[in-house]
Amino acid sequence: MIEGVRRLAQSSRNKAVVRGIGDDCAVLRLGRGFDLLATTDLCIEKVHFRREWHPPRSVGHRCLARGLSDIAAMGGEPLACFLSLGLPPGLPQKWADQFLRGLEALARRFKVQLAGGDTSSAGNITADIVVLGQVPTGKALLRSRARPGNRIFVTGDLGGSAATLHRLYSRARIRPSPSNRHFYPEPRVAAGRWLREHGLATALIDLSDGISVDLAHICQESGVAATIDSGRIPIAQGATLELALHGGEDYELLFTAPPKKKVPARIAGAKVTEIGVIKKAANYTAAIQVLGDNGQLQPLQPRGWQHFSKSG
Repeated sequence: MIEGVRRLAQSSRNKAVVRGIGDDCAVLRLGRGFDLLATTDLCIEKVHFRREWHPPRSVGHRCLARGLSDIAAMGGEPLACFLSLGLPPGLPQKWADQFLRGLEALARRFKVQLAGGDTSSAGNITADIVVLGQVPTGKALLRSRARPGNRIFVTGDLGGSAATLHRLYSRARIRPSPSNRHFYPEPRVAAGRWLREHGLATALIDLSDGISVDLAHICQESGVAATIDSGRIPIAQGATLELALHGGEDYELLFTAPPKKKVPARIAGAKVTEIGVIKKAANYTAAIQVLGDNGQLQPLQPRGWQHFSKSG
């Protein structure tokens, strides 16, 4: 297993990593005028994935994609990652090898170097990944800068990952193809960087928990409210409005933009859809309201999907 990790560390290089695996600590060097971004995510068997549903390559891909999506949500550039693995004693070596290959393939695409980590035994498969990135000093895109009058946009289509998950729970047979965004989500790193470079987004977040939860984070951090139009939500094929609002794990970007700024229909290859507007916060209304087909506004309570928490 250790040799597999070492091979993974050598498969993708980033000039920011002066020294990776081989010493007690990694040594990273940022360019002058950059801030360091750091994010960490746990990927736990039976919580974030199931072996009977998710092939190991998909698990490795998803593990890194979660961290890359966080870097994207800050408008940053990923540099390096650190992986700590807890594996059951009876786990086949082939599973671990395929997990590393899934992570490696995504790391190569985004030039993210594995710079360190650890391995241990565990009851269930547990992967803890730390992803480091950089952003020009003071230019990180935060959740706290949305203002009343800003328009709300999302990239891509929503609800597709949750729709796949519902089918898995219903015991449907699903081929985990690379085109299925549940098994192989696509971090919107280029789109996040474009938004930062063009000064278009006032606030930005990745949709890991669903619009109802993630937009609520922006409202809370910015001290604002929001209204979204249910008829404008870009729903993925096979999904529903409910899944698009609450499903999560789409890893698309949600951002706000000033009212008079022109927002392109596509950013870095991703479709962009306007779905609502930021409002002044009011104590007597919910943070988010959704406009239905009947023209009536209804409160949208945060209700992100609790992935893999069902019994059975």
